[in-house]
Amino acid sequence: MPYRTIIGHLPHLAVAAAVTLFAASPALAGADRIAARGDLQRYGDRLPEGAGAHVQAVATPTGDTLVTLRVWGLEPNTEYGAHAHVNPCGATGAAAGPHFQHVPNPRPDLYPTNPEYANPVNEVWLDLVTNSAGRAVVRTTQPWQFAPGNGARSVIIHEEHTHTGPLDSGVAGARLGCLDVDF
Repeated sequence: MPYRTIIGHLPHLAVAAAVTLFAASPALAGADRIAARGDLQRYGDRLPEGAGAHVQAVATPTGDTLVTLRVWGLEPNTEYGAHAHVNPCGATGAAAGPHFQHVPNPRPDLYPTNPEYANPVNEVWLDLVTNSAGRAVVRTTQPWQFAPGNGARSVIIHEEHTHTGPLDSGVAGARLGCLDVDF
């Protein structure tokens, strides 16, 4: 039976539901892969000149997002933290704003490091250790997908691994470099 004939026999609600599902799911709507690559915008001398990164986010049909960060040109054998941030890179590391949170902290002014919101499931944490050539690859899987216009616009490289304590959850030290990523 031709495609049009099959669609013509479906109840209107089923067609509407299928169209809504297709439009609402980035993985199904064609926005299943987002990538950015380039030199890191440096914030001071603690990040070597020529350091770069490649970030890729892939939405899966099951509703997860796989995020991969590749870096090169960083200090050899060094621990760094990395997170998705809400604003694009700017003249200073602070311009990138706070960490992106899938479920935003309703009171970041009162308790910005609240582990209920500042955690590796609700944020994108990409802690890494470079090899002897200053390169590293790290991946994380998030149990959610980025939505268009959600506010994640960059990845910041921080000077240390991310803390997970009750008073400093999500803190990773100074912002050393940034790459714009339009999640």
